[in-house]
Amino acid sequence: MLYDKDIREPLFMYFEEKYGKTRVFEEKRMGNSRADILIITEKDFIGIEIKSDADTYARLSGQVKDYDRYCDYNYVVVGSTHGTHIGEHVPEYWGIITVEETEKGVDFYELRAPSKNPEGRIDNKLAILWRQEMAHIQKLNNMHEYKRESKAFVTSKILEKVPHDILEKQICDELFERDYTTIAESIARYREENGLHKRRKKRISKRYKIK
Repeated sequence: MLYDKDIREPLFMYFEEKYGKTRVFEEKRMGNSRADILIITEKDFIGIEIKSDADTYARLSGQVKDYDRYCDYNYVVVGSTHGTHIGEHVPEYWGIITVEETEKGVDFYELRAPSKNPEGRIDNKLAILWRQEMAHIQKLNNMHEYKRESKAFVTSKILEKVPHDILEKQICDELFERDYTTIAESIARYREENGLHKRRKKRISKRYKIK
């Protein structure tokens, strides 16, 4: 029996060979779900949900809706025990990959190729960006900075100003360059440069038992 942990690393190699230059995010929050894997190509979001032999379909319908809000293409990767019936649980535009263990290691078979997700929305993809990443897109497109406006307001202005085919590429470019090791410093610098207050640290209240 194959588990999620047995599938992931070989799966990264499989998609790297398939798509070439990519950026991979694991356990990425999308709506009410966490995508097992989100792959960013030069212009697309590709969502991947793993259902190993040890998993069930209990949460899959909700996960499908959340993946469809953000991703251009989606795959479900399933253990061999799910191969026969998985097509009944995902839309016909989702790709299906089956995985099984062989003497040479883990083997993947693309049972069905994905087609373009008709439910995807570019505003959801844009919302994944950090504020400083959005600011860079504004700069690239010679937009007003809107330093004091909300993220939702800036999102609406970017969607109005930038042609969506160009914006798709720019969003992917920003995610390719994202560096989690410098996020705290980057956010602090952005807020300082734009005259925003520093975020307050949350107070942790101590509770005492009354004897």
